Formats: sequence, C-alpha cells, structure tokens
Amino acid sequence: MTEKHLESQPAYLESAASEKVHPTAPADDSSSDDGQSLRGSPGDEESGFDQNKDLIKTPTNVSYAGALAARTLSIVRTRESGKDLGPPPDGGFLAWSQVALAHFVIFNTWGYVNSFGVFQSYYTETMGRPPSDISWVGSIQIFLLFFIGTFSGRATDAGYFKVILTIGATLLLLCIFMTSLCTEYWQLFLAQGVGQGIGCGLMFCPTIALMPTYFSKNRSLAIGIVASGSATGGLVFPAVVMRLLPRVGYGWTMRTLGFISLATLIPCLIFLKQRIPPRRSGPLVEWSAFKEPAYLFFAIGMFLNFWGLYIGFFYIGSFSREIIGVSSSKSIDVLLLMNGVGLLGRLIPNLTADRYTGPLNLLIPFSFATGLVAFCWAGVRNVSGVYAFSAFYGLAAAGIQSLFPATLSTLTTDLKKMGARMGMVLSVVAVAALIGSPIAGALVQRGDGDYIYAQMFMGAVIIAGTLTLGAARVAKIGLSWKRA
Repeated sequence: MTEKHLESQPAYLESAASEKVHPTAPADDSSSDDGQSLRGSPGDEESGFDQNKDLIKTPTNVSYAGALAARTLSIVRTRESGKDLGPPPDGGFLAWSQVALAHFVIFNTWGYVNSFGVFQSYYTETMGRPPSDISWVGSIQIFLLFFIGTFSGRATDAGYFKVILTIGATLLLLCIFMTSLCTEYWQLFLAQGVGQGIGCGLMFCPTIALMPTYFSKNRSLAIGIVASGSATGGLVFPAVVMRLLPRVGYGWTMRTLGFISLATLIPCLIFLKQRIPPRRSGPLVEWSAFKEPAYLFFAIGMFLNFWGLYIGFFYIGSFSREIIGVSSSKSIDVLLLMNGVGLLGRLIPNLTADRYTGPLNLLIPFSFATGLVAFCWAGVRNVSGVYAFSAFYGLAAAGIQSLFPATLSTLTTDLKKMGARMGMVLSVVAVAALIGSPIAGALVQRGDGDYIYAQMFMGAVIIAGTLTLGAARVAKIGLSWKRA
C-alpha cells in the first residue's frame, strides 16, 4: 500500500481533519499544516496508524475515523496476503515430512495409473472388448489426472489446498469402491475412468506444486522422491491384484485396493500443509506464460513425450501374452519389473540434477533414451527380450516422469503462481495422454494383432519430443553448457 494511496482520501475528510479536530487546540504551525499533524509522519501512514488518533473522538470526525479504520484493515489484509516467509527451508523435519506424505498421494494417483496395464489385460480377457476400447478407461483417467491441474493448481494458489485435496481423496475412494461393483463397460468407464480420474486430478497437481515452496537447492530430489510414489504404487497395486484376484475375485480385490488407499491417504489429509500465503486474485490461466519460448517449447515437448510414454505401460502385458505367449501371471511380473526399476529411475536422475546438471539438461537425454528403447521393442521375440525391454524402458521412462515436474518448477520464479503454471502444462500433457494409448490400440488392430505400427508411433513421437525439449533448452540458456 503506497503513501500516495493512503493520502488519496476525499477532500471533505481532509477538511474535517484540518479544521475540526480540537476547538481549544493552539493554532501553531504544527496543527495547521493542511492536516499534516493529523496524518502524522509518512512512516505512521505506511503502518496504518496516526499520531493523533486520540483526537478522532468528536461526532464531526466519525466519518474520518471510519475511513481510517477501513484503510488500516486494508493494509493489514494486504500485508497478510503478501507476507514474505523468506526462502524455502530446503530441509528439516517439516519439509521432509511433507515429501513423505506427498509420496503417498502420488502413490494413490500416478501409481494407480501406472498399474493400469494389469487392468488392461484383465478387462480385455473378461469383457470381450478390443484393446483400444479398454485403453480408453486408462487414458481418460490419465487425461483427467493431468487436465484438472489447471483448475486444482489455481485453487491451490488461492489457498484452497486442503479443501481440494480432501474432495479429491473422497471422490477417489468412493469410485474405487464403486468400481468393485462394475459389471458393464460403461460402468467401468464412469467409475474407474472418469470418477477416479477427477479424484486423482484434484490431488495430483496441488501436491506436486507444494514441493517447490519447501525446497530450492534440493528441489529436484524432493520432487523425485514424491514422484517415486508412482513406482511404489505401480508395484503394490498390481501385486495385490495378482495375489488376490484368483482367490477372492474381482470385487473384493478392488475393495482391498480401496482400503489401502484409505489407510495411506488419511495422514496426508491431516498433515500436508500449504506454506505460501494465498494469491486470491489473478486469472485461471496465465496466458502470458506461453509467450515465454522456453515454457512454450517445454509444453510442446512434453506433449509429444506423453503421447507415446504410456503405450509401453498399457500394452506390455497384452504383448507378452499374445505375441510372446507367456502366462497371465508372467505378464504381470513383466509390468512389476517395469514399475520396479522406475524407483531408481525417479531418484538417481533427480539427485544428479540437483547436484550437477539441472533437471532440463538431464531430461533431454532421458527422453532420447526412452524413444530409442521404444524402437527396440520391435525387435523383442522371446521372454528374455521382454524382460530386458521392460527393465530399460521402465528406467528411462521413469526419468521422464520424475524430471518433468522438477523441470517445470524451474520455469516459474514466482512461487505464488506455481500451481497455475504447473497446471497449464499438465493440461496440455493431458490431451496427449488421452489419445496416445487408444491410437496405439487402433494401430494394433490395423496390424491384425501385430504391434509394429504402435511401436513405431511410440518411438517417433518421443524422439520428436526430445528435439523440442532441446529447443526449450536453447531458448532458456542458449547453446552454452550451463545448469538448466
């Protein structure tokens, strides 16, 4: 609140202040300087207080007193909303406890999505629907997880982190239990695809956007630990399905997953805490961000990466059974391997990025490696090849998944806009995740069950994403070797 603004009171208030303060007051220079004595020193104006506040007692000065009170309250509110909390703590019990809790949120959102390959295999067998139909369930789930980031991220900036997180968790749990009752494809699409996708979307972006407010030097590592929740979720959920499905049936298997989510989300709802004061005003979408070349190229590059990224996770199970001829349990083991190595692929690259390279410099080679391994998938002809592909692809793709939010956080310097600017890129990526796997399913059908078209599509779009990320780096720091 500037001094000029504080002095912009109506003229009649100035008059009342200068002429009718005290009938008995001596008319010296200090009391007749156009009401300056009533306003006090500039320092007093800035703080919202008046040296002569005891003079505002007569009926003639009631309106001025009301105006001063309103101004003082405005100053307090402004200072509170813009409160400078200093730099992020970058460590300590509170910061690292937030990382641990956020890990469980991602465990139940991104981890559930990474597990869809086991559901893809089961639904294709039991429902008699083509792979492209089944993959729409997982694709809409991923789409909503990312797309809702624009809204949930902006709501987080506005101070509604806890509310959004609670609504998302409640909806996710309700829809998991509803999925256990599904017998038709449309029911499955609504419960597991739409319902769980919205619930995950309400939790995902706010949780990821929370981490940069607690960390600066160790930011990439913190985000990597949080993102590794997708790997642990991708291990736990398929393992539970594999163990329980033949014994207790589909219904109670899904309910067990629901109880696991309930137990791991409750501490998050209680103890996760927003650090930065809210930014109430401001647009839902910061369109000016897309005028920044680095931000724009990054958004396009990640669109291309995620267009092909989940094809491997969704179709490795069905490929193993239909082309290689392994059993259903073996195909789940392959998916577990792909998710399991991702735990290392999410931690080591982010630690390296913090210490040496910066996240963008490391994201580019991981993107290239993922595209290269995707092309190599076409050469897999036996069980050993399937396991080798799963290990290398899981490791490379995990690097993309964890370095993606870490890099995105470096493209925003204003922490109060972190949620909105993260959510915008997540919404761009959402469209790619929505259409990528169904396109792959249609290509498998086009090839009469052969996966070659899907594999080539997958590799090509990820390599294109690598080139675009290179353009983002050049736009950000040029051609010189610097941290980025």
